[in-house]
Amino acid sequence: MEEKVRRRAPGMSPEQRREMIIRTALPLVAEHGMAVTTAQIARAAGIGEATIFRVFADKDELLDACVAEALRTDLVLAEIGAIPLDQPLPARLAEAAAAIDAYLARMGLVIGALHATGRRERRVPGSGEPGPDRAAAMTRTCEALAELFEPERDRLRLPVEQIASLFLGFVFSRARPAAAPDAQPLSVEEYLDVFLHGALKEGNTA
Repeated sequence: MEEKVRRRAPGMSPEQRREMIIRTALPLVAEHGMAVTTAQIARAAGIGEATIFRVFADKDELLDACVAEALRTDLVLAEIGAIPLDQPLPARLAEAAAAIDAYLARMGLVIGALHATGRRERRVPGSGEPGPDRAAAMTRTCEALAELFEPERDRLRLPVEQIASLFLGFVFSRARPAAAPDAQPLSVEEYLDVFLHGALKEGNTA
């Protein structure tokens, strides 16, 4: 009778393990900030604590990697690039705004939690802040948004690149606190209506 040989599943490479630990750590960092422990992260990842220190020199390096991950724009750019262009323009822009809102929220949770628990500002390699990487990320984002306006290029009052830049500013403005404390928040659809059609009601002139 032929003996069956059990084969172990191939282990993760150091880079794969690093990425897995960062993904596991992100929500814990957002919740606990600097107070998160490597023991907590190891339990959540289902690994031994010593495994973390095989791919990170110390906790600070792991937190730096979490900040860099939170600042990455490639995932949100992929989401914007996947938006079907055969949808109506308001629907396309609503999807793009939702993707950028989610990115800003994730970034704000991680960085805000760290700052609130006493983490000092550190330069994170590859974070894009400050320096040319940040400008390049903004340029790529505007280019991705410009693609959403391409089907309406001939109907736009400005070139698609300028419209995309204005739209990005509009999305960022939604993430800031309202100037008036008692102001009622507007829905994405209400914001988009004003962005696409202006502040004046139809038929009114200045």
